Amino acid sequence: MHIVVCIKQVPETADVRINPETNTLMREGVQSIINPFDMYAIEEGVRVKEKTGGRVTAISMGPPQAEAALREAVAMGVDAGVLISDRAFAGSDTWATSYTLAMAIRKLGDVDLVLCGKQASDGDTAQVGPGIATQLDLPQITYVRKIEELEAKRVVAERLLETGFESVEAPLPCLLTVVKEINEPRLPSLKGKMAARKAQIPVWTAADIGADPARIGLQGSPTKVVRIFTPPPRQGGEILRGEPEAIVPRLAEKLRGVLVGG
Repeated sequence: MHIVVCIKQVPETADVRINPETNTLMREGVQSIINPFDMYAIEEGVRVKEKTGGRVTAISMGPPQAEAALREAVAMGVDAGVLISDRAFAGSDTWATSYTLAMAIRKLGDVDLVLCGKQASDGDTAQVGPGIATQLDLPQITYVRKIEELEAKRVVAERLLETGFESVEAPLPCLLTVVKEINEPRLPSLKGKMAARKAQIPVWTAADIGADPARIGLQGSPTKVVRIFTPPPRQGGEILRGEPEAIVPRLAEKLRGVLVGG
């Protein structure tokens, strides 16, 4: 079984910066980590490999520094990593990113299971995983908290809902997006860290994956950011002090004034 895990390197929360000209995140030279939800996808991919055999390939689209994320994935037990990197990908929205990753998965060939974190911490759209499945015409199960059964031709997964959970069966190949309830990511072992240092991480460009130039990067992104601004600071409130029996009528009067005024 060949498992592909799609991971993303995201900026540390305190280091997020916006390019004022393109209205996109500035990633180069920024301290970054593996997207937290993708850590659960990596762990689940390794666990599936340990149970059923096969191999796990991690892929990431990003600048050259994203190679560090792939090496970390190898240290956790992934067999190989591939970096999808090209300046032509700069400014990609979720649609263009999904297309690019799907083209890379097609290039990998015999893929049985694709795992993604449910969403990325820098965008929180939860669109890339489903977008990849759509581009590849694969069945998908989102918000997976447990893989119940996995056989040569099918997968049964328990997905998290707002009001509970449900079990869904789908044929393989299939794409799953996972939530944090699915597992606890392991720490890289010493052996894994040594393997990560020696690992060869190939870099695939837009030409390597056969991507249509009109469908990648800023040019191929239908989502356009019109304006980015910092919201005004919240104004200070009023604190009512005193005994409850004296405060409650005053509070009620103020609330009544707000409702009438609104």
